[in-house]
Amino acid sequence: MLNLNILPGAESAASAIQAEKVRMEVIAQNIANANTTSTPDGGPYQRQVVRFETILKNEFDPSNAVQEVRVAGIEKDPRPAREFYQPGHPDADQETGMVKFPNVSVHEEMADLISSSRATEANLAIIRTARQMALQTLDIGK
Repeated sequence: MLNLNILPGAESAASAIQAEKVRMEVIAQNIANANTTSTPDGGPYQRQVVRFETILKNEFDPSNAVQEVRVAGIEKDPRPAREFYQPGHPDADQETGMVKFPNVSVHEEMADLISSSRATEANLAIIRTARQMALQTLDIGK
């Protein structure tokens, strides 16, 4: 059975866009919790990081092999919490007056958000180009 993909690269780009969407959602969650000092787990919010992996789809059919990007997992950033002296804060340590804040840097999150946005734009450009190439191919027969 012959399986022709008339939009080469579009499938890979689409999977990368899905992965970047998850990354943007995690970044938004990190920014929203940048000052959350108390969570249901106890302690401050911990920054989340998305880990990607590349998968070769249809590896047994080299003529139809496609690389896809997927989210391999969402992990907690192991960096320690930031501590500030605020004795009046409800989550302050009774003895020292120190409050543990999340290990989230809004500046770092914004840089990651810009990077993710640019990656999404690049993948959209790949899809647009693949579509234009397919349309031009179809016009050859006219």
